[in-house]
Amino acid sequence: MNLKNLRKLLPVAVVLIAAGCTSPRNIISSGKVTPKGTFKAGFNTSFNAASAPVSPIANLTKAAVNAIDSNKDSIFYNEAVASLTKGLVAYSLDPITPTYDVYVRYGVLNRVDVGYKFASGAHAFDVMYQFLGTTGTPDDPEDPEAKNSLHGSIGFQYSGQNASLPGKVGLNRLSGLFNYHLSRKDILIPLVFSYSFGPEETYGNVSFGVVYGKSFIDYGFNPSKKLVRYAGNQVEKIPAFSNKQNYSSFGAFLNGKIGYKYAYFVPAISMYYQNYGTYNLFGLQAEKFKGVTFIPSIGVQLNFGYKKKASDY
Repeated sequence: MNLKNLRKLLPVAVVLIAAGCTSPRNIISSGKVTPKGTFKAGFNTSFNAASAPVSPIANLTKAAVNAIDSNKDSIFYNEAVASLTKGLVAYSLDPITPTYDVYVRYGVLNRVDVGYKFASGAHAFDVMYQFLGTTGTPDDPEDPEAKNSLHGSIGFQYSGQNASLPGKVGLNRLSGLFNYHLSRKDILIPLVFSYSFGPEETYGNVSFGVVYGKSFIDYGFNPSKKLVRYAGNQVEKIPAFSNKQNYSSFGAFLNGKIGYKYAYFVPAISMYYQNYGTYNLFGLQAEKFKGVTFIPSIGVQLNFGYKKKASDY
């Protein structure tokens, strides 16, 4: 991406933050699940940097200006409108935007924990099963001599959310013109390994692994009567249109946890490749999207519910 495109891209990205619809995919998990009867809670801030929408939205500002004239009774579906539509769909699938999440986890069994996460409008629920390593706490380690033990777990996450064009910052006219909507359901299956710093991650850990994701997209438009097209020699309103698509994602991640017993600093980075598939828009154009997504994040984590040994009283 050259400097000229970057200058055009940045203001558009800022304006369209509210239109994005990205699933929570920053992986901060350890191979060691939350010990039974204890809690984890935390906050992360991330940046979703996807390559797929870069080119389509680079010309979005010009397309929007050419396509929209509130003084006109009709807006024809021309090259500018087609470019605008492509950019909006690409961006809403995987936006270039900052994100955040807050979460809580609870250990329900010795090797199983469950969690809830609220991530920039998305609700995510997950469960993780630990198949490798110890299951104690820093205050009650299963093996006090295991200074740098290996842990492993596998998880399943489900999330869902909706996206639409924001009715502000000058895009309210787009909302009325396109009446665009997109909803998505996502599943994520991470395989996580980690090395403990001290017994039971007393001082933290370093984690790594791979991820498989599956996304189910439902999108559509219910355009206003102003948006028209030529049908032979006749001019007709473009009818409402909806469609579905699904695609797979393949990723890898690296994260760390640095602190002591009850409070940790958590830096992480995740990377994904996905072919989003072909998106039929109004039956007038078909657009294909694919690309890579980088998600760096940084956060804090707090642990609660550890039971001290009798010798500590």
